[in-house]
Amino acid sequence: MPQHPKLVLVGQLSVFPWAFEAAERAGIDLILVPRGDDTAESAGRAKAVVELLPLDIDGDPDGALSALADRYRQEPFDGIMSGNERVIPFVARAARELGLTGLTEEAAAVVRDKRSMRQRLLAAGLGVPGFVVVNDPDRWTDALTLRFPVVVKPANGHSSFAVIRADDGEGLEQAVARTWKLVETHLGAADGSESDAGVLVEEYLDGPEISAESLVHHGQVRVCAVSWKGELTGPYFEESTLRAPAQLPAEILAAIEAEVIGAHHAFGVTEGTTHTELRLVGGVRPVLLEMTARLGGGGNMHHLVHVSSGIDLAAEALRIHLGREPLCWREEPAPAGHAAAYLVPIGSGGRVKQIRGLDAVRNDPQVDYVVQTAGPGAVLRPYPDWSGNPAVVLSHHESDAEAAAYLDHLARTLHVEYEEQE
Repeated sequence: MPQHPKLVLVGQLSVFPWAFEAAERAGIDLILVPRGDDTAESAGRAKAVVELLPLDIDGDPDGALSALADRYRQEPFDGIMSGNERVIPFVARAARELGLTGLTEEAAAVVRDKRSMRQRLLAAGLGVPGFVVVNDPDRWTDALTLRFPVVVKPANGHSSFAVIRADDGEGLEQAVARTWKLVETHLGAADGSESDAGVLVEEYLDGPEISAESLVHHGQVRVCAVSWKGELTGPYFEESTLRAPAQLPAEILAAIEAEVIGAHHAFGVTEGTTHTELRLVGGVRPVLLEMTARLGGGGNMHHLVHVSSGIDLAAEALRIHLGREPLCWREEPAPAGHAAAYLVPIGSGGRVKQIRGLDAVRNDPQVDYVVQTAGPGAVLRPYPDWSGNPAVVLSHHESDAEAAAYLDHLARTLHVEYEEQE
């Protein structure tokens, strides 16, 4: 029997099943570098994992790279891929040193820094909101040149962590101070460099938010699916619903695709998979907010792509990081229907008592996945100090209208119940 190729998957939380299931489908063995908040028991149970390789990427990146290189010399593996935002620069460095497929270190640095992304987009002539970089919280007044409302966000953040809308000067001063403190508290640098507490202030764009999931191989970009996130107006931009495929006119979808492909070229992203978030200004003009070079949503965006386009996104991403051509480059898959994702909102935050209504959802035939990351006793921090959604529900539907109706149903029936504070 031929040997399976081996890929090192760095920092993918094992409770999120999509990359692990994809590896099993594709006949790929995984060497998992567990995330710091994962458990050895959970990581060891994940599908397709044949080895656990703990590395202290946060505390000792040079030592982690040395240990990874030693492991490679003992028994070479065939690829390496990032499982979360923070390890992207480390994985790019490892890929270069070991001669494996991946991002360049320059591209990895760009997609981890929203200031660099803005500057690259501007230089490429792509859509960019007015923005100001604030490198000292006392210099918040530099951003008063922008048109209100504005959005304050960490330069190297993820999801909607520490993202705050400000409608006037007083709100701007408070938002910059709060974002700065949250960054200093929670966002160290996984590549070992000193924590960069810089923030970006940019003009708020009015219009619905969408996301695009893409594959890129040898510089060729394929936008696999566009998902609808809806109107996120702030002040903290908590995401809770997605539907795919987004019901948009062909000319708007074409404009989205052009913007996303242009951003890949501007950022130098030539290999892997990306998750791109955009605003449709006035409902028609796509403007890129940010891009990350990994499977979106901890991997749950794979489900939306797989159902809505037929493309096995997670498996194709693994193939690319093994240096192989994606199957969808040669074979056109068939869509299976419409998909929805519901991220159970955190609400007020606190110590979890239960997630009310979740057990009933598990038995619903429309539901494909219920992934719970926070159970009784867990402490959740509310936005903007975001500690992760406690559960996600992924479902399939015959139409976009059915998907929207089901998300409305979940919004009415699912909520986190917290213990009473003494």
